[in-house]
Amino acid sequence: MCHANGQDQRVDRQQRVLTQVQGGHFKLEITFPTEYPFKPPVVSFRTKIYHPNVSNDDKGSMCLGLLRADEWKPPNKVVAVLRLIQTLLIEPNPDDAIEPSIANEYRENRKEFEKNAKDWVKRYAK
Repeated sequence: MCHANGQDQRVDRQQRVLTQVQGGHFKLEITFPTEYPFKPPVVSFRTKIYHPNVSNDDKGSMCLGLLRADEWKPPNKVVAVLRLIQTLLIEPNPDDAIEPSIANEYRENRKEFEKNAKDWVKRYAK
């Protein structure tokens, strides 16, 4: 199970927009700590998204193994992180969820999950 990270050492921030399959545009914030590249960047969604691996709170924290301190390696590239995020948007990982109720819905009622995800795209990501 993943947990939101309260890390707030901000030195450099960049924002990117990714497009999801349902046609929504999602803004991401990438914060590079002073120890980068020895510590991972912090990536958060600035656009709300209905997804088991992204928190529903204002922080928009996400669960991505590569961004965990114990898995991050200095040679890792931000472009690889963005590619993994795009993959995660299309193929959620309910076994490493930050939103357990959405993960359960994804596993047990995919049709309802897809409906809710599309509703959130219309509401927040157009």
